[in-house]
Amino acid sequence: MPEKDEHAIYLNEVDYTLNDTHILHEITGGFPTGQITALVGPSGAGKTTLFRLCNGLKSPTSGDIYFQGKHIDRYPPVELRRKVGTALQDATMLPGTIRDNLALPRTLQGRALTNDEAKNMLNMVGLMDKSLEGNVKDLSGGQRQKLSIARTLVNQPDILLLDEITSSLDSISRRDIEDLIVHTNQQYGTTIIWITHDLQQAKDIGTHTWVLMDGYLVESGDGDVLDNTRNEKVLQFVKAEAE
Repeated sequence: MPEKDEHAIYLNEVDYTLNDTHILHEITGGFPTGQITALVGPSGAGKTTLFRLCNGLKSPTSGDIYFQGKHIDRYPPVELRRKVGTALQDATMLPGTIRDNLALPRTLQGRALTNDEAKNMLNMVGLMDKSLEGNVKDLSGGQRQKLSIARTLVNQPDILLLDEITSSLDSISRRDIEDLIVHTNQQYGTTIIWITHDLQQAKDIGTHTWVLMDGYLVESGDGDVLDNTRNEKVLQFVKAEAE
């Protein structure tokens, strides 16, 4: 089992079965601490299920998951939620103001988010020109995604799980989000695990890559693994995505 400084999350022979359907098969591997790992693979490969195992929303049918060098079961759920933040494709917002949405993680903990903290978070994600009292319904898709990421960062998580967060955005907004995530990683040392269907994005952003297919981890390595793979399945996948 790896040391804490090697992998933020490490999976050892992890299986997951639901209603007699074998979704993940003997997944063994780790996500390097302080790095950006791109998680790619066809639809239905098990990527989102893997995320739900990593943040404790699901438990493996068999195998073990280690978080920062300790078994994930040793972490109380509340502590785990603070350490592992998640941002999703739809960037779901509560009805109300930017402040209401930004403060949600603190509100759930019975704590307040100060004005200075809120303004700093908006500034961090490039929304400094937006009023805290502005209505979220007036934000564009890209702005909502930035607010979703800011909300996730309120708890200063050690690990950030990103699930297709740019797939519905225009090219300018997508680049803004990519720059934001790279900045977050470099500035704060946040470990990033990013599910993406955009293989070019995976190559550009990821310092490491995981390829999941049919519930198996078929390839993993540095950011250039997609260009240098000799795995026939991965070669076919890359070719199909390029067409």
